[in-house]
Amino acid sequence: MRCRVNRLLRFYLLTVLVFVVAKVAFMLFNGEGHEFSVADVGQVIWHGLSLDLSTALYILILPFLLTIISVWTRVPRWIPAVYDAVVATLFALAFVADTSLYPFWGFKLDASCLQYLSTPTEAMASVSVWYLLLRGLAVALVAAVIYWCYRRVTSVGERGSRDALKNKLAETAFYLLAMPLMVIGIRGGLDESTTNVGQVYYSPRQFLNHAAVNPVFSFLSSMEKTATYMPDYQFMDDSECERLVASLYPTESRDIDTLLTTLRPNIVVILMESCGAIFTGLEGRADVMPRLDRLMHEGVSFDSCYANSWRTDRGTVCTYSGYPSFPVSSVMKMPSKSHLLPGLARTLSAEGYQTSYVYGGDINFTNMRSYLIGTGFERLTWKKDFSSDEQQTAEWGVRDDITFGEVARQITTYTDQHSPFFIGFSTLSSHEPWDVPLKQFDDEVLNSFFYLDRCVGRFIDGLRKMPAWENLLVILLPDHSIDYREVGVEDPRHNHIPMVWTGGAVKTARRIKQVCNQSDLPATLLGQMGVPHADYRYSRDVMSGNYKRRVAVHTYNNGIAVTDSTGRAIFDLNANRMIQGSGPAAEELIHIGKAVLQSAASDLRNLQ
Repeated sequence: MRCRVNRLLRFYLLTVLVFVVAKVAFMLFNGEGHEFSVADVGQVIWHGLSLDLSTALYILILPFLLTIISVWTRVPRWIPAVYDAVVATLFALAFVADTSLYPFWGFKLDASCLQYLSTPTEAMASVSVWYLLLRGLAVALVAAVIYWCYRRVTSVGERGSRDALKNKLAETAFYLLAMPLMVIGIRGGLDESTTNVGQVYYSPRQFLNHAAVNPVFSFLSSMEKTATYMPDYQFMDDSECERLVASLYPTESRDIDTLLTTLRPNIVVILMESCGAIFTGLEGRADVMPRLDRLMHEGVSFDSCYANSWRTDRGTVCTYSGYPSFPVSSVMKMPSKSHLLPGLARTLSAEGYQTSYVYGGDINFTNMRSYLIGTGFERLTWKKDFSSDEQQTAEWGVRDDITFGEVARQITTYTDQHSPFFIGFSTLSSHEPWDVPLKQFDDEVLNSFFYLDRCVGRFIDGLRKMPAWENLLVILLPDHSIDYREVGVEDPRHNHIPMVWTGGAVKTARRIKQVCNQSDLPATLLGQMGVPHADYRYSRDVMSGNYKRRVAVHTYNNGIAVTDSTGRAIFDLNANRMIQGSGPAAEELIHIGKAVLQSAASDLRNLQ
């Protein structure tokens, strides 16, 4: 008996040790931009230990059951060997994937990675072949090391016990009595709350919280929370929630401060991939995007605009439908819901506009085609509409300078037809792997945004020479921002984005200081055009006299950040608490963020 119990303990403790080593490796490999000390490593290990202990008990279940069987009969050698190999391989995949994906995503490994397996070409476009080969080699090496360690502490005996019957019964009774203790350990105690990711959060620095999270548990616990999963957010009474949301989002424009020279401009909306304000003069960086900075001074610049989300599929919906984003759900990936949302293309079509969308990548990725068509875009131009050579100019598809040229061509065509038009356009080159045809900076990220800026500048210069310019409104804003160096989600600069209106239809240069979201674009634009926008329930006319409570709400993976002119607050849904707050209204900001999330989730569920 003692021998078998010792083997189980060694297996369990080895599993916990593997988790601890993985934490240290995660911190070392993702340390750039996240300063931490040896004491921080110790704190991460200590605070993450409860989740490691619980997860290790899950892994122990089969060896535990096989141990009970081994008391009575022989267990074939290959069974524990295969189990050790499976566990070692899965651990290696989890650790390497978690460590490798974190710089791209900024959150721990979860089941959301599975949704990209249906479009592997696009999923792999951000990395090189060598990158994938090195990660594959790392998985094989880590799996081999873990497997070797497990075989050194085999958790079950191969032979049945030769003890007397009463000893076998006593030993079996011991294991059966230990089962409730295992269940309690897996559950995390006897309290109402069970083991969860948030229990290891301890720091206002998200990197340290993320480092403490066990990636195996994070993945397994999120398996049911796919991009089409909508949690039932219930933070307050529905009546209180709706009262607060109604005060935040007036659906009529009053006493409008006009920005345009005409009620019916031709409109181009350019979603600049990942282009956060950290790459512009808005956050003190004047050398990366000088042309965009110049346009801010020449046109209308919304200097305090904030992205709603952290991914393109979310940001696109926020921009064109004026709809909030969600922490773990993507409305674009819910075709049965997304086509029921309001859409600028549909609204402008009813006003006599022709509508078109241009994208150099695969428009089927993340159900983008379904959303665009469902919300009113009549014509789609995407990767397959370009030549085979053009399709190979970037990892994600067609390079930006080429797609900007296509937009300019469509503008000329519509102008010659004397038809009002609305064109949406998503750029793609300012995205990993940052493959652009110039080198201005040694930093590949900065280099990509400099290239995007040059494309924007040349595009606008070309338009100025065209007859279309006089009645044209070009709106430039990002789909989202990115983690760059030390600017992570806890940094107030993280989701700050530029939004610029330029073109001959702009009345005069303006700097708009009101805090707003990218989702406020539809109501603000339609308000300038005198078009009703009551169906854009979560979009506000920033230039309306009734825009009073000026806040911006941003969601990230399982969290909410809310900003106003007095400060910013972050509420983490895993930890179920405010993890960062500044300014006198931090608690109120969190309350607002919760109300918006609860209301929008209820609204989405009821769409039919």
